[in-house]
Amino acid sequence: MPHARKPNVVFVFADQWRGQATGYAGDPNIETPHLDALAAESVNFINAVSCCPVCSPYRASLLTGQYPLTHGVFVNDVCLSNDAVSVAECFNEAGYDTAYIGKWHLDGHGRSSFIPRERRQGFKFWKVLECTHDYNNSFYYGDTDEKRAWEGYDAIAQTREAQRYIREKTSDKPFALFLSWGPPHNPYQTAPERYKKRYSADGVRLRGNVPESEAEASRRDLAGYYAHCAAMDDCIGDLLGTLRERGLEDDTVFVFTSDHGDMIGSQGQARKQRPWDESIMVPLLVRYPAAFGKRGRVMDEPINAPDLMPTLLGLCGIDIPPSVEGRGYAEIIAGTEKLDDDAMLIACYTPFGEWTRKNGGKEYRGVRTRRYTYVRDLQGAWLLYDNQEDPYQQRNLCNDSKHASLQARLDQALQRRLDETHDTFQPGDVYIDQWNYPTDETGTVPYTN
Repeated sequence: MPHARKPNVVFVFADQWRGQATGYAGDPNIETPHLDALAAESVNFINAVSCCPVCSPYRASLLTGQYPLTHGVFVNDVCLSNDAVSVAECFNEAGYDTAYIGKWHLDGHGRSSFIPRERRQGFKFWKVLECTHDYNNSFYYGDTDEKRAWEGYDAIAQTREAQRYIREKTSDKPFALFLSWGPPHNPYQTAPERYKKRYSADGVRLRGNVPESEAEASRRDLAGYYAHCAAMDDCIGDLLGTLRERGLEDDTVFVFTSDHGDMIGSQGQARKQRPWDESIMVPLLVRYPAAFGKRGRVMDEPINAPDLMPTLLGLCGIDIPPSVEGRGYAEIIAGTEKLDDDAMLIACYTPFGEWTRKNGGKEYRGVRTRRYTYVRDLQGAWLLYDNQEDPYQQRNLCNDSKHASLQARLDQALQRRLDETHDTFQPGDVYIDQWNYPTDETGTVPYTN
């Protein structure tokens, strides 16, 4: 439950950091000492899910607490409307200063274009670019249309700006600061040299679901991926150090997470949108010492992207607007309520970009529970995994008579989620036409730099 004093909020999220890729999560390849220390003092959600595991849809759900068919951002490079009450607007109304630094990817007017104040969802302090993955030649805008350059590797420079914001803040008002990094999203080989030297392809131990045909490329990509992660782990340490330096760590809700994962060769697949765990599962740490102390604990209750906004507001004692569809977890964290349904919706509403129909992409709806993954495509039941017995998701139990009752139960759980979100599971073109999005021959909304 919220502490008597409204806490500050620092919400840090990376792009494409899969849930398995930290030291505290057991990845043998990566050293993340700062995140490991943070996990030791945090609520660690080990079943955190990205509902529609791709950049813009996640971000729209984060800021609105809504599912993609409600806010309409189910593809990349479209503009999030101002119809919903945003998380920043809620914090502003509650007397907070609000700030956003880094990648936005919700404006849809060109990835290098200036974003005017009326399309910032209420954030006041602003040093943002719509989207870039050129991490060593990266730019941002403030309140004017003057394009400015981040110095060096942008995740480090953005972290320094976040530290400066915290150090120089003179207002007595609490603050809600959102820091959005571009890495470890590909290109994988562009981390600072001192981090790249730590990881070699030869030393990478692959997950048990990477086929031999993908092994060499996967090791090469993962070495660079882990170098990005190591750089941002140091950034986490620096940011936490600034909160301690300013005497703010106890009264700050600090969150670390990601918008979605990355397959990197698992299941013979690349990138995101896919329904497998490497794509849909993300790290999620929540630390709030004033309310919960500093003794870390693991929570296996699944939590989904639309749940993040109401959870943040609940931890800060702020009313949740009726436009929110997600579930607040403040009372669940406090132990005063229990999660009554652990089936988290996962979806691809229309395949696009790196997962078009030509390379196997397809619409799906599914649920991820504590233990199981169940997915339908437009033809019917597609995937069923027991993730406890089969953590690498190598045995599809779908339509196996031995698991008919389990499949039926999970199908009912999925249907509940579809009914709740008013989703009749149509082909993707239906939603593209409904929202009048322009797409190319692959089904992708074109973007300009």
